[in-house]
Amino acid sequence: MKESIHKSSPRRRGSSNALLSAALAIVSAGAFAQAWSPQRNVEIVVGSAPGGSNDRTARQVERFLTEKKLVNVPLTVVNKPGGGSNIAFTYVLQRPADGHTLLIGTTALLTNHILGLSKLSYQDFTPIASLFNDYTVFAVNAASPIASGKDLIARLKKDPNSVATGFATTLGSHNHVAAGLLVKALGGNARELKAVAFKGSAEAITALLGGHIDLVTTAAGNAAPHVAAGRMRVVGAASPNRLGGSLSSVPTWKEQGVDLVFGGWRAIMGAKGLTPAQVAYWEEALRKATQTPEWRDDLERNYWSDDFVTSQQFRKDLEKDYADMKAVLTDLGMAKQ
Repeated sequence: MKESIHKSSPRRRGSSNALLSAALAIVSAGAFAQAWSPQRNVEIVVGSAPGGSNDRTARQVERFLTEKKLVNVPLTVVNKPGGGSNIAFTYVLQRPADGHTLLIGTTALLTNHILGLSKLSYQDFTPIASLFNDYTVFAVNAASPIASGKDLIARLKKDPNSVATGFATTLGSHNHVAAGLLVKALGGNARELKAVAFKGSAEAITALLGGHIDLVTTAAGNAAPHVAAGRMRVVGAASPNRLGGSLSSVPTWKEQGVDLVFGGWRAIMGAKGLTPAQVAYWEEALRKATQTPEWRDDLERNYWSDDFVTSQQFRKDLEKDYADMKAVLTDLGMAKQ
């Protein structure tokens, strides 16, 4: 028996080493968290105008960190709309190694670089934590002649340019990609879609309600209140399963014979060069915030899917997402990188 224990297989030893490493990482993270904490006001920077899902994410994070007393200094949401989020990215980039500046990270960190719209990419920031995924829905004005997903499919198949489609925040954003993927899945040319970019989803929805565009691709949570009020109709959800609440009757695109599941993640990024202690502090604060029942309730209320992942794994996920997104945008003829 002693011999079998001492002569364990390499896989067994590797497993033990992995457990030891994990334990040491936890101890180290705790030590880092105690070694640094913010000493002045913390800014949570958003690359879009107030009212959209990115802004709502920032305000939810600010509220939970404050109400649960997880951070001992004031937090302020700072909106820096424009340039497809590049204004916000540049603002944070100018604060290297500053743990008092956080960024609401979105897929724009990937698409802007792939599209050649920015020299900045996710590698210019410090990944802290992924928070959740947000699936895209396709919505029309309640008075629109497009009454169902079937009607939209027919219009897009006949002439993609006949459907003026609005989204945030720039051409090539994940909401634009979602619309393009629908056209492509129907056998059309995504580049023929009449695409209109807005600074925020709230502006795109206003244009839809005013009859200036035909379709909005946006986060489910942005559309739900307008659907409940009878002002908008969602004709398809790019989610793997039906959503809840006021969108429970909306069929997924898969249910309608279209192979489309697509959305965007929300994350917290830091400036480039954050120390392990700074990262550990924010990881722990965000972990505690996302474990509260109130946070879980908010996920359900906003139609968000839980996906909390901390810095090391999140960085690996970003590498894969970048490669996947580049492949999609190359296929759509939009990639420059």
